[in-house]
Amino acid sequence: MGPPEPPPVITEAPPPARMSVPGVFNEFAAAELEPLPPPAEDLWVRIRKGYAIADLDDRYVAKWEQWYASRPDYVARMVDRSRRYLYHIVVEVEKRGIPLEVALLPMVESAFNPTALSTSRASGIWQFIPSTGTDYGLKQNFWFDSRRDVIAATDGALNYLQKLYTDFGDWQLALAAYNWGEGNVARAIAKNRKAGLPSGYASLKMPDETRNYLPKLQAIKNIVGDPEKYELELADIPDAPYFAVIKTTRRMDVKRAAELAEMPIDEFQYLNPHHNRPVIAGADEYTILLPIDKAELFAAKLDLIDQPLVSWQAYRLRVGETLPQVAAKFGMPVGTLRAVNGIGARTKVNAGHALLVPSQRVSVESEETLANAVFTTVPQGRTFYYSVKRGDTMAGIATRYAVSAQDLRGWNGLAQNVLRPGQQLRITSDLAPHAGRAKRPTGNRILSTKAKPIALHAKSTKPAAVKPVVNSRTAKAAQPAGG
Repeated sequence: MGPPEPPPVITEAPPPARMSVPGVFNEFAAAELEPLPPPAEDLWVRIRKGYAIADLDDRYVAKWEQWYASRPDYVARMVDRSRRYLYHIVVEVEKRGIPLEVALLPMVESAFNPTALSTSRASGIWQFIPSTGTDYGLKQNFWFDSRRDVIAATDGALNYLQKLYTDFGDWQLALAAYNWGEGNVARAIAKNRKAGLPSGYASLKMPDETRNYLPKLQAIKNIVGDPEKYELELADIPDAPYFAVIKTTRRMDVKRAAELAEMPIDEFQYLNPHHNRPVIAGADEYTILLPIDKAELFAAKLDLIDQPLVSWQAYRLRVGETLPQVAAKFGMPVGTLRAVNGIGARTKVNAGHALLVPSQRVSVESEETLANAVFTTVPQGRTFYYSVKRGDTMAGIATRYAVSAQDLRGWNGLAQNVLRPGQQLRITSDLAPHAGRAKRPTGNRILSTKAKPIALHAKSTKPAAVKPVVNSRTAKAAQPAGG
């Protein structure tokens, strides 16, 4: 039996000048921070006061104003989803001195759907593609995808936007580059200058998607500024933190974590979509976001439990064994086995591949198999070979096919990023060859906007779970983005 687990640490995100959580967690929760601005009437008032980007006024803006105004249900769902994350984003934007219109950008990118996935594999409310996510420190592995972590992804997105503003010295150009890519914007500027033409945003030739990107944001900015003008009603969002951050070293089932917080699983997953599997594992420390009024309850309950909280284990696929055979062995549908492990319906896995399966018996030993096994992400999409051309770079090819440079090196047994013309690279991607360059991060067509809860149940082989006690005050989970 190892040393006792340290108690969970609670912090608000972001906290007030000093946060003090009553009870046994005081020593962990208090934190000295710079004071925040005085609270506004609500968060919309605070956002309006921080507008600082030059307005656009063209036919594209009018088109998108009419589009949103004619879809009040869509706007209401988008606003409902945003209430979980918007306060945190506003505070982070203000800390950096960035215009507060930028806090509304996820409405354009993803309609604030944390599980939105684009055709270029861009994910999360800020729509990072894999390679750009890696560039900005967003880890993506079997267990979690930080592109869907509202704290990490917001930090990465604002870092990227600040870089773009430094590069171009203009927020309209920076936002266009966020959608289209900084290289494309730089080349468009250079082309105009060479021709003796103006090089501002309105003068550049750009794809329709990017030409509509800023007008969408301007339309949303105008609606937030005066919703009555558009006969829309924006639900109030308190100018206060929605969630607190729990740091813990304990592995646990997602279902069990939701039970400890006395909240529905779907609401838990809206705050924690970065956890890919039905069990929170795969690191030395885990970040869990919970509504402010649930955090201390969760921490207190967790601190009283010394038995394992995991009902899953690692299983290595044997030679000649098939996934249907493994599913039958552990009493679960083969579709659930594939979903839990991120394996597509047509994807094959080889002997030796580590699988996540239900434990026959909850124990420290079965939990430890998760720490001792090496779980790998199964590539999704079609596998093909790409012939390297003169001028190609590893990063450029990775971006084009919405994969990471690390994946490219791994698939091709390369230790470095050095390429030679004519070299054949093996690539697995949803993007067909010559399909065009993926955006960095993208506002591309959303491939999936419905929240996809990870499979949490197998069959009766799993031990009976504690019946959740749902607090009636818990907010109802927002509907996924859609019409």
